[in-house]
Amino acid sequence: MQTTLYIKNMVCDRCKMAVGKILRDAGLTPVDIELGMVRIEGEVNVLMHDRLASDLAAMGFELLDDRHQQMIEQIRSAIIRLVHYRDNQSSVNLSDYLSNELHCDYSGLSRLFSEFVGKTIERYYIEQRIERVKELIFYDELSLTQIAFQMNYSSVAYLSSQFKSVTGMTPSRFKALKSKPRKPLDKV
Repeated sequence: MQTTLYIKNMVCDRCKMAVGKILRDAGLTPVDIELGMVRIEGEVNVLMHDRLASDLAAMGFELLDDRHQQMIEQIRSAIIRLVHYRDNQSSVNLSDYLSNELHCDYSGLSRLFSEFVGKTIERYYIEQRIERVKELIFYDELSLTQIAFQMNYSSVAYLSSQFKSVTGMTPSRFKALKSKPRKPLDKV
């Protein structure tokens, strides 16, 4: 038998390693660790659940028990995977992508997300894309044209317009800043 646990604030491979270590240190055997979710061998009793919740919280994670919060974390994780870990992705329809990834009707996902998070899935997706653009600008390896292409913007002008609407500044202004303010992915 396997148990699935949903964990908030897992946004990168380092997070997956940290959660894996916490599970192993607790004497559990992780079978699969993905952003926002882990599967372990066996069951988790109440004492172990409380210990895990405490150990995860100490590292900035949150063990989710509420099924609505679990679904919201699955939506967030799917969007993070799409935006941050699929370079040169072909143009993807967000509603189709989420429906396929989560095996749920998009309209239900959208309502749930908006109700609990206070912003639309589309807005969250845009904010994640802009954080990825900030990261690519920060590394200074690609031109804005290349970044627009990689992030599937139809044009540099559209990327710049969306960037300014989210950050209040143009990509060029952001690039010129000595300190480039970026949000941690779990704070977007």
